[in-house]
Amino acid sequence: MRIAIVHYWLLGMRGGEIVLEALCRLLPGADIFTLFYDPQRVSPFLRSQNVHASFLNPARRFYRSLLPVMPFALESFDLRGYDLVVSSESGPAKAVIAPSGARHVCYCHTPMRYLWDLYPDYLHDFTRSRWKRLAMAGLASWLRTWDFASAARVDEFVANSENVRQRIWRTYRRRAQVVYPPVAVETYYWRPAEDYCLAVAELVPYKRLNYAVRVFSRTGRRLKIVGDGPEYKQLRRLAGSTVEFCGRVTEAELRKLYAHSRALVVPGEEDFGMNMVGSLASGKPLVALGRGGAKEIAGRKHGILYNEPTEPALEEALARLESVSFDRDALQSHAQRFSENEFRRRMRGVLFAAAPRLTRRPAARSDKLELEDWPSG
Repeated sequence: MRIAIVHYWLLGMRGGEIVLEALCRLLPGADIFTLFYDPQRVSPFLRSQNVHASFLNPARRFYRSLLPVMPFALESFDLRGYDLVVSSESGPAKAVIAPSGARHVCYCHTPMRYLWDLYPDYLHDFTRSRWKRLAMAGLASWLRTWDFASAARVDEFVANSENVRQRIWRTYRRRAQVVYPPVAVETYYWRPAEDYCLAVAELVPYKRLNYAVRVFSRTGRRLKIVGDGPEYKQLRRLAGSTVEFCGRVTEAELRKLYAHSRALVVPGEEDFGMNMVGSLASGKPLVALGRGGAKEIAGRKHGILYNEPTEPALEEALARLESVSFDRDALQSHAQRFSENEFRRRMRGVLFAAAPRLTRRPAARSDKLELEDWPSG
């Protein structure tokens, strides 16, 4: 059978791209379609795949400003002849037009935040330019209508968390089952803690790193921040001498930072939070805003959750961290729930359910899925 995987864009290696790698290993030989593709910013494994970029790719430097024309680019992909389409969605990837005889399964990281649940924040707080706010207000209604309509092109939704499952229902009125994203938990390790907390995030407004930077700067606690993004200059102005910006680091460097940290700090609401699983797999607890993915990943035994994204709430949680001890074996054991093996098992079940006659060759020969007799319609 022919399989197409549609991913929103390939311009870095974050959680969505880790899921994409796992999908490629589960569906070897699948073709990848994406809006924007920069081979230098993705893993060698993804570079080895058959990637098709849209006609917008030459303008990928300005991809954040091209949302209004993304529908045209997605609908221009030629998916004729494909039997299964799997979209990896936190932007508009699900809007592709699949052949009438194909099945379309959407693995949804989240409905587009800037159009739905975080739209008021983007409009009033995160966007500083008056002209950009006016443009956003003018386009958002049309884009929401298009995004809602495009959800009807999906045969089955899969959510990356219970949190996102609920968002899919509120946004599209579509039901979804939950398959947690894959984390290579076996590659993380524990080391004695040094005197710093860690934050791992793209530097964008909704991650809410600003109040965390202020707390650590004011109290003299050490914070190391891994990641890059448009908020870097603003955060750098807020930071004191105890806050260190590490930028983008290699996987080996990141695992070392997890291993030696005291805890992972998560000041914003995460859709799921693969970084939180990485911390637990390293035997290190979380200090996280108790919303979204953090409520699913962490409990009282796995970290300290606080209720409001404010400086006093975070400062109180950090003070509690100093007086509470956590069992590293329990943290690492809990992280096993989110392994890639578990992801493969659950996603294989979804694909078999989507196509009852979908079968798999014996494991000794291949892990490739084949179509024996695709049901018509």
